[in-house]
Amino acid sequence: MSSPGSPTLSALHAPEPVDHQRRAPAGVRWTLLFTPPASGVENMALDEALMEHARRTGAWTFRVYGWSVPTLSLGRNQRAAGAYDREKLTELGIDVVRRPTGGRAILHFHEVTYAVAGPAEVAGDLHESYARINRLLMSGLRLLGVEAMVTGMPRRASSPGLTPCFDHPSDGELVVAGRKLAGSAQWRSDGALLQHGSILVEDDQSMVATLTTEPVARPPAAATLREVLGYAPTLAQVADALFAAVRSDDRSAQPIESDEQLRAIADRLAPRYRDPEWTWRR
Repeated sequence: MSSPGSPTLSALHAPEPVDHQRRAPAGVRWTLLFTPPASGVENMALDEALMEHARRTGAWTFRVYGWSVPTLSLGRNQRAAGAYDREKLTELGIDVVRRPTGGRAILHFHEVTYAVAGPAEVAGDLHESYARINRLLMSGLRLLGVEAMVTGMPRRASSPGLTPCFDHPSDGELVVAGRKLAGSAQWRSDGALLQHGSILVEDDQSMVATLTTEPVARPPAAATLREVLGYAPTLAQVADALFAAVRSDDRSAQPIESDEQLRAIADRLAPRYRDPEWTWRR
């Protein structure tokens, strides 16, 4: 599968300490989208559809969502064919989807996923856009009672190998007490960007290392919202906090519905994410 235009891929990273006083750039309009748990195919197709929405409307969207079944998501350029035990995945009831963004494998289920889509022309460079989105994430987490911080300046992107995403915090990711809490990835194509990432509620990421056909070290314990807060917040509670942070950046931010046009775009894109030739393409 090829995407329109010449995509620029990265596996995360914000390059600099976040300026908590910096507001959204002039002209940025935020919309908010909360969607209930859905399949990996539906989630990835809707995330990419939001890029087309950004190209058409010029709006930015901050989406928060969950997954209806445990799903292993693979990075766009990650090796997967022959590297994961597909029979074991089926036996355990774990679906598999390949993301449009880069990075390494994540098990989605006991976590909250966010996605940001917008026109790249007002986003600044990769470092600036990561810093701005990280600022929103940290502000939202603080409203929940979680003090997260950004790791240091990136030297290079993590190799998209079989090591699970939550094996260690890459530079530019969100951590609590030095342990990774959230991992993100960004993709730019045809004037729009998509960044999405996973915020752990529970730590079941060690399972990723048991799903490969070759030895992979289990990742160390990651930070989780349950551990930090002493309880597991609901998807809606995390969404409310993140949306409050966006509204503090843009007081005019309003919820949007997954309207007929947006759903039609997602339906058109869904076959790509359902196609085994895309999922297991490399």
